[in-house]
This record gives sequence, structure tokens and C-alpha cells, in this order.
Amino acid sequence: MPFAQIYMLEGRSKEQKRAVIEKVTQALVDAIDAPQQNVRVWIHEMPKENWGIAGSTAESLGR
Repeated sequence: MPFAQIYMLEGRSKEQKRAVIEKVTQALVDAIDAPQQNVRVWIHEMPKENWGIAGSTAESLGR
């Protein structure tokens, strides 16, 4: 059973996250011939204050 984990900053809409799940699922189906019903996708949303970029938080950088 393929299991994909996606890490991204918080703030995406439900529709955007749904699109990520659909496209990652299809990519795994296409790339490794995995049955679609066996693919799992887990989105980890990180608070912007918990994500560091070059010594600063993503929040303080306006990301």
C-alpha cells in the first residue's frame, strides 16, 4: 500500500488540499501501477510560526 506524506505550510483551502490528494494519488497509480483504492495520502499542515527558513520563521517572512 503506497503511503505519501506531504508537508506544507497552513493556509491552503479545502479545495486545494483535495486537489493535492487527487493528483498525488493519480501520480502513484500512474508511476507504480498501484491500485487507486490502496493509495493513502497524508497532508501535514505546519503552522507558519513552526517552520524555519534561513533562521527566521515563515510567519515573520510573510510566507
